[in-house]
Amino acid sequence: MSSRTLVDPWRALRGYRDRDEHRIVGLMTGTSADAVDATLVSFRGLDLESTHSVMRSVESPLDPALRKEILHVAAAETVAPERMLRLDQALGECYAATVLELLAGAGCAPQEVDAIGMHGQTVRHVPRAEGAGQALTLQLGSAAVLAERTGIAVVSDFRSRDTAAGGEGAPLVPRVDWWLFRSPRESRVLLNLGGMANVTYLPRGGEVGDLVGFDTGPGNVLLDALVAIMSPGESFDEGGRRAGRGRVADALLEELIQDPFFAQPPPRSTGRERFGASYATALRGRGLALGLSDDDLLATAVALTAESVARGVREHLLPRGVDAVYASGGGVRNATLMQALADRLRPVPISSIDALGVDAGSKEALAFAFLAHQTLCGAPGNVPSATGASHLVVLGHVTPGA
Repeated sequence: MSSRTLVDPWRALRGYRDRDEHRIVGLMTGTSADAVDATLVSFRGLDLESTHSVMRSVESPLDPALRKEILHVAAAETVAPERMLRLDQALGECYAATVLELLAGAGCAPQEVDAIGMHGQTVRHVPRAEGAGQALTLQLGSAAVLAERTGIAVVSDFRSRDTAAGGEGAPLVPRVDWWLFRSPRESRVLLNLGGMANVTYLPRGGEVGDLVGFDTGPGNVLLDALVAIMSPGESFDEGGRRAGRGRVADALLEELIQDPFFAQPPPRSTGRERFGASYATALRGRGLALGLSDDDLLATAVALTAESVARGVREHLLPRGVDAVYASGGGVRNATLMQALADRLRPVPISSIDALGVDAGSKEALAFAFLAHQTLCGAPGNVPSATGASHLVVLGHVTPGA
């Protein structure tokens, strides 16, 4: 028998609702697979009545070899099971190192943390429209490894319960958006510019059930894939400088916006399977055939993201009344994209969610800390009007800590 003392790993979680204060780490690696965002959050209260304070956040760039493997597996038509298992393990180790770095910087011992909310790295997402009515989704990152290395309970696999209830499994941030950003005076659109772009509509004074949310189309993933093809060794267009030097090919943009995805009514979701490396390769070929420079093609891809967001807002949200758009995610650092959005959304103003007191870069990590908190409260995390699920569900799987 091991000399290690055995304790009840569920004891602290069983009494979760009996305590008013909790600490949770949120972890997010988005579709772009460029970094791990981690946030340590202190919650007071339960469910949607919770208040919070962010204790510390870090952004840890992924090792280039690990990022390359993620992108390869995500793009592959077939993958050996052993390769998937190794990547799952490697991501678990990466997440654990990031959490321990975060906690050390915050002066917080692992024993002082209730749980980790880990979204994991999406390597495959099949929307309902492409899966014969059943969405399929897969995120990697071993919860067992993360719990073993840190000693902290892990809430993971957030999307699968929503897909089991008939939903898309995404977007999952609308409940978080309502908790953070609801307003009695202003009808707001919360725009996330991650690898994919998605929106949440918050009508002034509305309830959670009044929300509308959906993916609008590509965010950064297409831009990053084009840069990687054009300039091997580079992974993104910093600040949108190259796109800013280019000119939009209007005829090509009009051709691209005819993709059937953009005509689908909400709820809808998409992923790199549709707008990732294969799409970028075909688009580069189309651009070369038209005699476009690389900067012109990047400018056109930025315009596609901006136009697909603006079209989604105009067609599905503006008739309901929109006072302002607030953006978060890596795309807010792309000045060319933000200007293109401002031009297409005018007269509705767009600004960063920093204006609402939440850091735009760490919002999704905060979101998954909150969703883990919801799970441990026994409260639902999805919004059926956003995902298309048949009912509310408690999200995620729980792996106990030490």
